[in-house]
Amino acid sequence: MSWLPGPSASERRVSPAPRATSAVDRIVVKKAARRLYLMRGDQSVRAYPIALGFSPRGHKRREGDGRTPEGRYAIDWRNPKSRFHKSLHLSYPSPGDSRRAVFRRQAPGGMIMIHGQPNGRAEAEPLEGDWTLGCIAVSNSAIEEIWRLTPLGTPVEVLP
Repeated sequence: MSWLPGPSASERRVSPAPRATSAVDRIVVKKAARRLYLMRGDQSVRAYPIALGFSPRGHKRREGDGRTPEGRYAIDWRNPKSRFHKSLHLSYPSPGDSRRAVFRRQAPGGMIMIHGQPNGRAEAEPLEGDWTLGCIAVSNSAIEEIWRLTPLGTPVEVLP
């Protein structure tokens, strides 16, 4: 989970994805490599370094564990006014994530985003290391490009 506020209903309606300038059909995140790839078919068209949750190993099990989830999700809403330089929400928790959390009597968490740096931070001064609460953080210039190239519904695969 990140420190991102949830969008209001009007933000979800007012913030549709801009028309993509290139055909990107999915995002692949490789946690161990600390890389996010924009994909077209089997080809990577862009790659970015990332930061993850403060305890990134393994799949997210519960709210507050500091892990970044692993699995298949999609971008399901966008927040241009978050605490970070733009953010794209992942459809975590999936129904399976929710069932497993209920079985363990724990909250699965939520608000997992791909986002830029905290607002007010200079582009030349990105935070170092894994610092989010479970999100995938990129540079501000990277989130600008990702924002332009990934419409709502873009599949996201997060790998260990």
